[in-house]
Amino acid sequence: MNVTYSTRIVAMFCAVVLYAGVASAQYNAYLFTYFTGNAKADEQIKFAISKDGYNFRALNGNKPVIQSSTISETGGVRDPHILRGADGKTFYMVVTDMVSANGWNSNRAMVLLKSTDLINWSSSVINMQKRFAGNDSLLRVWAPQTIYDPKAKKYMIYWSMKHGKGADIIYYAYANASFTDLETEPKQLFFSPTNGSCIDGDIIFKDGKYHLFFKTEGEGAGIKIAVSDKLTEGYVLQDKYVQQTKDPVEGAGVFKLNNGEGYILMYDVYTKGKYQFTKTKDLKTFTVIDQEVTMNFHPRHGTVMPITSAEAERLMKKWGAAEDVLGNAASKQIKKINTRVDTVNKTVYLSVKTGTNLKAFDPAFRLLPATTVSPVTPQDFSKGAVKYVVSIKGQQPQTWKVVAQENHNPVLEGYFADPDVLYSQKTKKYYIYPTSDGFDGWSGTYFKAFSSTDLVSWKDEGVILDLLKDVSWAKRNAWAPCIIEKKLNGQYKYFYYFTAAQKIGVAVADDPAGPFKDMGKALIDKKPEGVRGGQEIDPEVFTDPKTGKSYLYWGNGYMAVAELNEDMISLKPETLATIKVDRTFREGTTVFFRNGLYYFMWSEDDTRSENYRVRYGTSTSPLGPITIPADNLVIAKDPSTGIYGTGHNSILQIPGKDEWYIVYHRFNYPKGITMGSAAGFNREVCIDKMEFNPDGSIKLVKPTHAGVKPIQ
Repeated sequence: MNVTYSTRIVAMFCAVVLYAGVASAQYNAYLFTYFTGNAKADEQIKFAISKDGYNFRALNGNKPVIQSSTISETGGVRDPHILRGADGKTFYMVVTDMVSANGWNSNRAMVLLKSTDLINWSSSVINMQKRFAGNDSLLRVWAPQTIYDPKAKKYMIYWSMKHGKGADIIYYAYANASFTDLETEPKQLFFSPTNGSCIDGDIIFKDGKYHLFFKTEGEGAGIKIAVSDKLTEGYVLQDKYVQQTKDPVEGAGVFKLNNGEGYILMYDVYTKGKYQFTKTKDLKTFTVIDQEVTMNFHPRHGTVMPITSAEAERLMKKWGAAEDVLGNAASKQIKKINTRVDTVNKTVYLSVKTGTNLKAFDPAFRLLPATTVSPVTPQDFSKGAVKYVVSIKGQQPQTWKVVAQENHNPVLEGYFADPDVLYSQKTKKYYIYPTSDGFDGWSGTYFKAFSSTDLVSWKDEGVILDLLKDVSWAKRNAWAPCIIEKKLNGQYKYFYYFTAAQKIGVAVADDPAGPFKDMGKALIDKKPEGVRGGQEIDPEVFTDPKTGKSYLYWGNGYMAVAELNEDMISLKPETLATIKVDRTFREGTTVFFRNGLYYFMWSEDDTRSENYRVRYGTSTSPLGPITIPADNLVIAKDPSTGIYGTGHNSILQIPGKDEWYIVYHRFNYPKGITMGSAAGFNREVCIDKMEFNPDGSIKLVKPTHAGVKPIQ
């Protein structure tokens, strides 16, 4: 039977539309392929799975599903892109062949992979400099992706290349039928009209048009879209950024939701060590949905592909595990970042919030594809562990124990550190002012406040000071604040001292929850005379109950002090001095007064160290000298309970009582100790009781998960 050329073209496009749209009803899960970091061990292909496209769990324990050393020239791969073939059953993956430790201009190759089951993959390395002539000045080959061209009936690979001093340009070429090589010369696909570099392309076909998402480099870098009626030419720039953050981003990945509710655009917020997810129906307007997304891994530049039930079952049979299910409880009563999974004893420990009814508690385990969990009704956890049976198709059912217990530490939900605590006479509430943590390299830029009436239940009062919006003289490294309440002219005022860009500023408010107004310049921006090294960070404010004078302390590597003027926003320069401490002093000065003695506390070691801890000394003056007891440890790690990195504290006295509490941070429990140096910026805030011996010495505080009981 004769079929006209035009009819064949229509048929091919109908096939693409069917594959991309109508046929998506058969897809009821998602596969996320990604890598995790710049260390060679992290430059590997990893898989995660999801039922809904919002809640992903790593497969194979977040370990590689393919070893980079077996498929690449460099020993590392990055930026994996996965595609379902036009036949619906063959899968194609392409990755950057690169080890970042060798430099960003060190790679010349990509890797092509092919599979019919998502488990077993064949691979080929394409070194562009060796494969194609005229590439002597080639510096890098980045982020390849694949799309089926229905007109050419071939798979088109597109990627960026940089030659010499030129900008990165997106090129394309067609793969051969076996997907082992490129059979056409690379041609330019897109070059930014702004003459900036252009990388990380991702093409989405919608409404008869090809939408090319890409990252621009240079001034105003971000993600933009160019649109064309044709796959290989004619892209017209829509000159606006579509990322929904001011932070640097890369690695845009777009996938269509199986339920027909639109598309997800995700991207790597690489300077903050996080991913952002946005949702769109028209590829024009994007709404952040981070609050709806959960992952038990930290992806870098990856892609998501819808999969069928049979494919999900195959993946789960190979790489799924019961702990992936039981470690993914969705109940709002659970402290999400504190679940501990003990694979040796097949036990999951859930830390629940105050007031949880443990006699009828449902952890609400999020099911992964091809899995079931029983029982499914609320259970009585008040008497101890409850047994659950996890069934994964293709595997033997497993029986696990689940323990749910009320723990008051950490006291704040999420990652926070360097807490300063205040009891407000104005509101009769307690407040904690921490560093906002969880950002790579301590790169947070805003401060929050939390309030409580009982030291156990804490309300998030929101952002009280944002460097990017509220501070003109510093835009980075929002660290270690402190606060004091003062009554001036019959009105309460709140003076908030904070670190920004390794300088110290001050902001003022009429309420302990703000809003705070920055004074417009740094209060401290240089070292005291004679001091070499260290940083101008970690302010501490203290008012001497004997004299009414207020002092500001600060320093990393040294302890400085100066008296504040009555306006509380300026120092008396002639009072500036340094106080001698011993060699255990690192940072985090805290000062309080009890029974005629001034107590000085400080943190020892590095906040990235599990041995970060608090020591103390005493003085008869707020200016020193400090007498340091032989046994002066206040709080330290407790490996028996998995608590590490206990430091940078403040002290709370219950008004009118000789009742004291230490407010401090620790590594995140339980993952912190497994994170290496990253534990030092993934910390959480805790409170434990602090007691004194009859001679005034401080008893060693045992850090706990239970924390303190609600106070009246």
